[in-house]
Amino acid sequence: MKILVVYYSMYGHVHRMAEAVAEGAREVEGAEVVLKRVPETLPQEVLEKMHAADAQKAFAHVPVATADELADYDAIVFGTPTRYGNMCGQMQQFLDATGQLWAKGALVGKVGSVFASTATQHGGQEATILSFHTTLLHHGMVIAGLPYAFQGQMRLDEVTGCSPYGASTIAGGKGERQPSENELAGARFQGKYVAQIAKKLAAG
Repeated sequence: MKILVVYYSMYGHVHRMAEAVAEGAREVEGAEVVLKRVPETLPQEVLEKMHAADAQKAFAHVPVATADELADYDAIVFGTPTRYGNMCGQMQQFLDATGQLWAKGALVGKVGSVFASTATQHGGQEATILSFHTTLLHHGMVIAGLPYAFQGQMRLDEVTGCSPYGASTIAGGKGERQPSENELAGARFQGKYVAQIAKKLAAG
């Protein structure tokens, strides 16, 4: 049972959430979990002007995925920062290259799940994940979210991401806020949940 956690991260917030998703998935016996990034589309000079080049060095060791390899996995968990209530351009371009997989029905029946990051508390976390689901449905994937069995999304004692649609984190307008322990717990829960579903489906 192979699970891919594939993401785009500009400043490291989504990368940290991706690590937590992978940690959760690895808790399920028989799960082989792979962590990969989607290709960067911005020139290096632009990343430097955005003060992202140094931040990205922390996860430069993570291999870059190709669209074709998505078919090799039983479940895929996608991570993206938000761009106006939608996935980032890097992730969109990566998914735009999956036309041949769609034509073959290569992802039909595989588990698909999404987690996200926004700058602000109400910056499109739910909208991003829900709009991302549209692509997964076109591929015939079985969507898994973050059920209320994860009690952390019921908390009222702190500002936190996470919703029934998927784990999420709030990065701050300048990227100054790192994922909280509650948000990371949601990501781990989601990873484990996806792996459990994938295991059941693989068992037939």
